[in-house]
Amino acid sequence: MSRALIPGSFDPITVGHVDIIKRAAALYDEVVVAVMINDQKTYAFDMEERAEMVRLAVAELPRVRVVADDGLLVDLFDRVGADVIVKGVRNEADRAYEEQMASWNHTHNPRALTVLLQAADDFESVNSTRARELLREGKSVDGLLPPAVAAYAARKFRTEGQNEGL
Repeated sequence: MSRALIPGSFDPITVGHVDIIKRAAALYDEVVVAVMINDQKTYAFDMEERAEMVRLAVAELPRVRVVADDGLLVDLFDRVGADVIVKGVRNEADRAYEEQMASWNHTHNPRALTVLLQAADDFESVNSTRARELLREGKSVDGLLPPAVAAYAARKFRTEGQNEGL
């Protein structure tokens, strides 16, 4: 049985992320989507909220499970029994960054090999940053986030906005 590990911050998970997960699920027997922490990022959603949004986004996908982890990817790789790390790339900047991360991961865990999947043309401009901006402005995120995730994220932003006025 082959198992792919797809790590990310998923703040929030986008339709582009879901496309990569679906494509990985077609290639591997099981996909583990790992909601992780990147110390270089500030998050709009806490880890449990991000994990819940990922669960909502992949609920209909068999053989896909979600974990949340605040440790190192190379350690999680062994804990979940992964055979490969899968990352999506939208452009050359993504590719350069992911190649650097793949090298670091492989150096620290020789079993941890990374496969890069090129984003489909439809999703090259989709990113979590733009989705968060639109959510903060109270605008539609149609086409950026899966519908269940959009509803979940919009509720959080509406609640926060109401609390700021108190």
